[in-house]
Amino acid sequence: MVGILRTGGDVASHLPNTALFLGVWIVGGIYALLGTMSLAEPGAMVARSGGQYGIVHRALGPYPGFVVGWSDWLSCAASVALIAMVFGEYLMPLVPDLPGGQQAVACGVTLALGLLQWRGIRSGDIAQQLLSAFKALAFGALIIACFVFPVSDRPAAAPVDLPVGTAFFAALVLAMQSVIYTYDGWTSPLYFGEETVNPGRTIPRAMIGGVLVVIAIYVLLNLAFVHVLGVAAMAGDPFVAATAGHALFGDRGDLILRVLVLGSLLGGLNAVMLTTCRVPLVMSRDGLMPPAFDRVNKGGTPTVTHWVGIGIALGFILSGTFESVLALAAFFFVANYVLSFTSVFALRRNEPDAPRPYRVPGFPYTTGLVLLGSIAFLVGAVLSDRANSVRSLLLLAASYPAYRLILRMRPAP
Repeated sequence: MVGILRTGGDVASHLPNTALFLGVWIVGGIYALLGTMSLAEPGAMVARSGGQYGIVHRALGPYPGFVVGWSDWLSCAASVALIAMVFGEYLMPLVPDLPGGQQAVACGVTLALGLLQWRGIRSGDIAQQLLSAFKALAFGALIIACFVFPVSDRPAAAPVDLPVGTAFFAALVLAMQSVIYTYDGWTSPLYFGEETVNPGRTIPRAMIGGVLVVIAIYVLLNLAFVHVLGVAAMAGDPFVAATAGHALFGDRGDLILRVLVLGSLLGGLNAVMLTTCRVPLVMSRDGLMPPAFDRVNKGGTPTVTHWVGIGIALGFILSGTFESVLALAAFFFVANYVLSFTSVFALRRNEPDAPRPYRVPGFPYTTGLVLLGSIAFLVGAVLSDRANSVRSLLLLAASYPAYRLILRMRPAP
């Protein structure tokens, strides 16, 4: 949920038109809702932890499952890096002389929360409950403030021309990258399927109810920012929330909003860390990751996968820009969705009589529509953002030699 605090300015810079800006957030919300409705069926049916890996592994086999687990683990680590980067961006204006700058802050907060969760799941869970409550209050207060209080200092902004032709197509794809990354998280209940009470009922409710709440918050928050700042002033601003606070309350508003945003970011970072280590843990139990990845400490934290995931996140922080890491994460998210939505069709064909506590409304049309939309996005990404797409494809291709190596290293039964 914290991506909304960073990506609004990016989307506005690509589509500096109020109707288009709000439209892509609505379209992204519909995409997330259709995807949620589709994956809630196999999620409730399979009821395994580890995200979409368990669904694809059962429906399409070991290697497709490995590809999804591999890319999901990388994209979760990329999400940790992205949230930590935004934390550094929002904190630095408050402490401009901090040694090391934004990268040092991003690495430091990642390691600090990593140490907290290493102590055990209970420590991470308590922290998550407190931070989630803070985040919900912060978002609610921000939306209300934007609509209730008069704008005392609206920033001046020159009109920005909307791209045309192929440039418009590229801008639309880049905007959707940010929107898809921001909405991602609706699969979160799938990472805890084995730990969920009555998963056939709980998983669909948690997924669909959660995404509806997120859509409402995102649309309202973007409406609030447009109301206060206007799309032209938002374009390219990485601190839209803080800028809105300054427009409403002056310098004090900027400080208050930054503190609220920093608290929200900690909640998001903690939540993504809790899910990141679960993917390779479950894969290890299936013999698709090294046996050491199955180690869990007394506090319930998967120790090896926890620290390897943090190491990958730190690598993203140190080696990439926010935009390049975001493009990679969005590409992986959608590539995983393609295999996951395909799995819904495969399970319907291969296991027609298996118990399904929840069925996709409007199947096959709803799942087919979101599957076609996912494929279209990947094609558009390759055509309009080749450098980042090629990087993502190379990392996906690396899954095959990694898969063969792991099978070769697996102990004989």
